[in-house]
Amino acid sequence: MRGNSIGKMFSITTFGESHGVALGAIVDGVPSGLDVDIEALKREMLKRAPGQHKAHTARKEADEPQILSGVFDGKTLGTPIAVVVYNTNQKSQDYNKLKEQYRPGHADKTTMLKYGIRDHRGGGRSSGRETLARVIGGYFAGLILPDLKVYSYIKQVAHLKLSHQPQIGDEKFELNFPDKKLTQELSNFLIECKKQGDSVGGIVAVQVSGVPTGLGEPCFDKLKADLAKGLTSIGAVLGVSIGGGFEAALKKGSEVSQDASNFGGMEGGITNGDDLYLEIAFKPTSTIGEKAKEGRHDPCILPRAVAVVEAMTKIILADHYLRQRAYSL
Repeated sequence: MRGNSIGKMFSITTFGESHGVALGAIVDGVPSGLDVDIEALKREMLKRAPGQHKAHTARKEADEPQILSGVFDGKTLGTPIAVVVYNTNQKSQDYNKLKEQYRPGHADKTTMLKYGIRDHRGGGRSSGRETLARVIGGYFAGLILPDLKVYSYIKQVAHLKLSHQPQIGDEKFELNFPDKKLTQELSNFLIECKKQGDSVGGIVAVQVSGVPTGLGEPCFDKLKADLAKGLTSIGAVLGVSIGGGFEAALKKGSEVSQDASNFGGMEGGITNGDDLYLEIAFKPTSTIGEKAKEGRHDPCILPRAVAVVEAMTKIILADHYLRQRAYSL
């Protein structure tokens, strides 16, 4: 196995390269008889699609999903679901200089060290464009847990930080930053970064309500372990904190135990019925300077990564839900 799949009872396998013919996902483990709304799938994909804001990459892709199998008459068949998205706006010539160059912070060098060959166009398999397949998987995962509410948002980018704790469902505005005034500041800041060929990172938070109890295993497959794996598999993620995170680690036990939110909705790696809460750290986009101006890159991936965080969270939860349901049978 080359690490292109995740999940046991519910799984996705992603395929395709940034400048190849197409990308997509094979989703397996979806129960039969669930209603599929192709327009709802398109709306989910639009949340991470490029070219919607001046601060985004200039690459414009319609990201039109085509369902090839596993769905008939608007319902899941219980068989593997294959969905493909064709690339339409590649400008591979922008990356010709990278044939002999390795960009720091990217997988250029490590891909060559591992395989002895690489697709240098837009990062190939390691491109952020691969994440559209995860959003596809997240849509179908959501069909399995329709009462689940997954709310992800930007908590901080550089010096711009939320001063309040949003409620699930609060408006996130155009950049997935749930503060109207700071959204405009963030927009101006990112546009200026793009002009300068620079980049920034930050923190994305995810809150989940309606989580069934008992999800997760007591040892290696703790839900927190699988969530951490799924979220850190997203490109540019540096780390994941749960509940009170690193701040709770520096407090006394008497302080931490008084506030259940420090546990992030899990105890012993198993859900306890409380809302889940995690924070995900993203590094600045690695392509900067003249290389950023020559190609098409996001000065900050967080606005588009929010949808990917939601999708990966749903994928992991759907897998553990089906595993727990199998135990209860």
